[in-house]
Amino acid sequence: MPSYQQELRTDENNCASDERYWWAFLVSSVITFLICIISVCIYRLLGYIFCHAWKPVVVIEASKPSSPVVPLPPGKPTPLSPVPEAEEVTWMTEAKDWAGELISGQTVTGRILVVLVFVLSIASLVIYFIDASQAQKPVESCESWTDNTNAQVDLAFNIFFLIHFCIRFIAANDKIWFLLEVYSFIDYFTIPPSLVAIYLNRNWLGLRFLRALRLMTVPDILQYLNVLKTSASIQITQLASTFMSVWLTGAGIIHLLENTGDPFFAFSNRQPLGYWDCIYFLLVTMSTVGYGDIFCQTVLGKIFITFFIMLGLAMFASYLPEIFELIGTRPKYGGEYKSEKGKKHIVVCGHITYESVNSFLTDFLHEDREDVDCEIVFINRKLPDLDLEGVFKRNFTIVEFFQGSVMDPKDLERVQIKQADACLVLANKYSHDPDAEDAASIMRVISIKNFCEEIRVIIQLMQYHNKAYLLNIPSWDWKRGDDVICLAELKLGFIAQSCLAPGFSTMMANLFAMRSFKSSSTTLNMWQNDYLRGSGMEMYTETLSKAFNGLTFPQAAELCFTKLELLLIAIEVKGDDLHDNQIAINPKPVIKLASNTQGFFMAQSAEEVKRVFFYCKHCHEDVTDPSTIKKCKCKNCEYEASITVVTLRSKFAYFFNAFYPCFVVSTF
Repeated sequence: MPSYQQELRTDENNCASDERYWWAFLVSSVITFLICIISVCIYRLLGYIFCHAWKPVVVIEASKPSSPVVPLPPGKPTPLSPVPEAEEVTWMTEAKDWAGELISGQTVTGRILVVLVFVLSIASLVIYFIDASQAQKPVESCESWTDNTNAQVDLAFNIFFLIHFCIRFIAANDKIWFLLEVYSFIDYFTIPPSLVAIYLNRNWLGLRFLRALRLMTVPDILQYLNVLKTSASIQITQLASTFMSVWLTGAGIIHLLENTGDPFFAFSNRQPLGYWDCIYFLLVTMSTVGYGDIFCQTVLGKIFITFFIMLGLAMFASYLPEIFELIGTRPKYGGEYKSEKGKKHIVVCGHITYESVNSFLTDFLHEDREDVDCEIVFINRKLPDLDLEGVFKRNFTIVEFFQGSVMDPKDLERVQIKQADACLVLANKYSHDPDAEDAASIMRVISIKNFCEEIRVIIQLMQYHNKAYLLNIPSWDWKRGDDVICLAELKLGFIAQSCLAPGFSTMMANLFAMRSFKSSSTTLNMWQNDYLRGSGMEMYTETLSKAFNGLTFPQAAELCFTKLELLLIAIEVKGDDLHDNQIAINPKPVIKLASNTQGFFMAQSAEEVKRVFFYCKHCHEDVTDPSTIKKCKCKNCEYEASITVVTLRSKFAYFFNAFYPCFVVSTF
C-alpha cells in the first residue's frame, strides 16, 4: 500500500478521537442566523435612508411673486420621482403573493407542499433515528460523505428544506419575526451542518433531532386535508403532537450530550447511549417512576435533565389527563354514518320525539310489509330521552341516531345525505304556532336542498297556504319525487269527502294505518269480522305480469278479484316522457295495460300482492287457491327482466308504500 494511503487511513482512524469539529457545525448555524438578521437590518436601514432621509425640501417665499409653472413634457418623471420605487414595490408584492399562495394550505399546490415538507421532515427524522440507534457509534465520526448513503439522502432533503425556507422568507410579512420562529431555527441548525460535513468530510449527528418539532404541524396538516373536523379532535391532536415533539427532542438532546461528553473534561466522561434508550429514560423520568437503570453521567446532561424534569413533569401531568378526558367525553351520538355498499338508507329529521318516532317505525317496520332492506338515520339537535333511546336500542339493527342539525352542512355530511334515498322532515302536529312550525320545516328543506339538489325530500306541513313557499326553492321538483303532506289539508279534505260519501274518511284512515287481520272470530258478528278484515287492508303497489298486457282496466280488475282475490283500484299511466307518469283511478276501458304497468291494490299484506307479479296464464289458469300462485318455471327470464324494470321505474311506488302512509298515520 502506498505511503500516502497509509497516512490517510491513519488520519481517518485518529480524527474521531483526537480532533473534534463540533464547534464548526454549531458556528456555521450561528453565522447563518447572524447573516440573515444582519442582512434584513441592513436592507431596512438602506430603505429608511433612501425613502425618508432624502426628501426634497420645498421653500415657499410669500414676498416674491411666484414664477410661472412650466409644465413638464408628458411622460418625463419629476426629480426624485417615485415611479421606479413603485415598480420595485409592485415586483416585490407579486413575488410575495406568489410565495404566499405557494405555501398556503388554501390552495391545492399549497396543501401538497405543506404535506410534502412534513413527510420529508419525518423521513429526515427517521434517518436520524437509524444513525442514532447504534449506541457504540460516536456522535462525530470521520465517515466519508461519498460512502454514507444516509448522509446523501439527508443532504437532498436539506436542499429541499433550504428552498422551502427561501419561499417562506419571501412570503413573510415581518422578516425579523420570521427569522426568530421555531421552524426557522430548525433550518439553521440542520441545513448548514449538512453542508459543512461535506467540506470537513465528517459526519456529525448534532441537532438533526430538531426535525421532531415538525410534528407540531400535524393538526394544521390534518385540517388542510379536511381530516379533523371537530374541536375535540383538533385539541387532542395538538396536545398529542406537542407532547411527542417535546419528548423526542428532549431524547435527542440527552443522546447528544451523553454520547459527546463534557468539553471541559476533554470528552472523557462520554456515556454510549442509543437513542431509544434516551426515549425510555425520559418517559420513565417524566412519569416520576425513575427506575435508575439509566441516568445522566455528564455535567451538561445533568443540568439539562434538571430543567427538563420541571417541564416534562408538568406536561405529563397535564397533557395526558386532558387527552384521556377529551377521548372519554366524546359525544355518544357523534361520529358519522357508515353506509354499506348496496344498502339503502333514509334520513329523518325535524320533530324527533318518542311519539313521532315510535309511530313512524311502527308503520314503517310493520310485518305486513316486505322485508325492509333500508336503514333509518335520525338526526336531531337534542339528545334522545330514555324512552326514545329505548326505541333506538330495540331497533338498533336498522336505526341509527346522530346528534346534529340539518342546518349545518357538516352534520349533513355526517349522515351521508348525498347517498341517501330520501330525507323526511317531520312536523310537530301539537305545535301552538303552526306557521312557525312550517317555517322551521321549510328552512330545513332549503338547507338540505342547498347541500344536495338531487336528494328526494318529503315534508310534513301544518297549513295548506305554506305549500306555496316550497315552489320558491329552485331545486324543488315534484317530478323527482319531492312531496309535501299537509295535515290540515288532509283533515279538511276527509271531512268534506265524508259529507259527500259517508264513511270515506274512515276507509282512508284504515288504508293508511297498518293493521293485521289474522282470522275471523266466532264470538263476533259477521259484519264485525268483515269490518276488521277491511280495516286490516293497506295500499300496496306491484308490477303486473305479462298476462295482463293488452287488457283494459275493468278486465284486469275482474281478473285480480276473481282469480287472485285482490282489489285493483288504480294503475300508473306512462306519459310521453318516461318520468312524467300519472295515477289513473278506475280509468275508462279505452286505456289498455302496457308491459310492466304498476298497479295499486288494497290487500292484507305485500305477500298477497306478489300474486299479480307471478301470475302466469299458462300455469295458473286452473288454480283455485290464490295462495298457491308462486313463481313458475316457464317465466324465469321474464321475471328477472321485470324485476330490473321495477327497480328502475317504480321509485314512486317504493316511496308511496314506505313513507306516505307513515306520514299520514301520524295525523290521526
